[in-house]
Amino acid sequence: MHTVTSVNVNGLRAAATKGFVPWLAGTDADVVCLQEVRAEPGQLPDEVREPDGWYTVHAPAAAKGRAGVSLYTRREPDRVQVGFGSAEFDGSGRYVEADLPGVTVASLYLPSGEVGTERQEEKERFMAEFLPYLVALRERSAADGREVLVCGDWNIAHQEADLKNWKANRKKSGFLPEERGWLTDVLDGAHGGYVDVVRALHPGVEGPYSWWSYRGRAFDNDAGWRIDYQMATPGLAARAVKASVERAESYDRRWSDHAPVTVTFDS
Repeated sequence: MHTVTSVNVNGLRAAATKGFVPWLAGTDADVVCLQEVRAEPGQLPDEVREPDGWYTVHAPAAAKGRAGVSLYTRREPDRVQVGFGSAEFDGSGRYVEADLPGVTVASLYLPSGEVGTERQEEKERFMAEFLPYLVALRERSAADGREVLVCGDWNIAHQEADLKNWKANRKKSGFLPEERGWLTDVLDGAHGGYVDVVRALHPGVEGPYSWWSYRGRAFDNDAGWRIDYQMATPGLAARAVKASVERAESYDRRWSDHAPVTVTFDS
């Protein structure tokens, strides 16, 4: 595994008609993690469901047209797991992981939430269950001499540098103090023990943002959020040499409201 890309496709069937297929054909990535696929495998065109040169695993949500995560790998995984042992969330299309030589790679789509609604309560329940799993995964992998990389749409901007209009969003889901504190725990060596790879390679700068609303001129003004992360165990994070957001050249060239986040590691 040398290069890994993660992207929320905002509906894979739609993305496939807007530019995802040529993007996938042209990428140098060894692993591609997708979120918000919103389709059953049988609903996807052949060149998207099982493209040449890739092994794929699709984990759709039981609720039709919602969520869904996928993994594309150049080599066949040694093991695949859908969900993280949660009675509530394993059928919700929000987590899939695969074992490759020396590393477990996962695609995560954390619930988005909305303050004062059941959606926010769902997000909080997911977070409460998922952090202990992340800790156990890291510990189990370390005992086996393996690294971990959890990629995806975490739907939380961690710091003020991670969204353009942070002052206006302090009471909005995605930038709430308790959500940001939870992400701090993911990154705290005494708790989760993971490293935000993109931030580690881009310290002290605003962004690089990975999501822009379709409303207004957010994309043109780069008024975005950085909510798509690659979270790695420290040993793997130390091997990261380059990270970039594959921002479209113009608004009309986008095939999602998110942009692919790509990290290259020393092999």
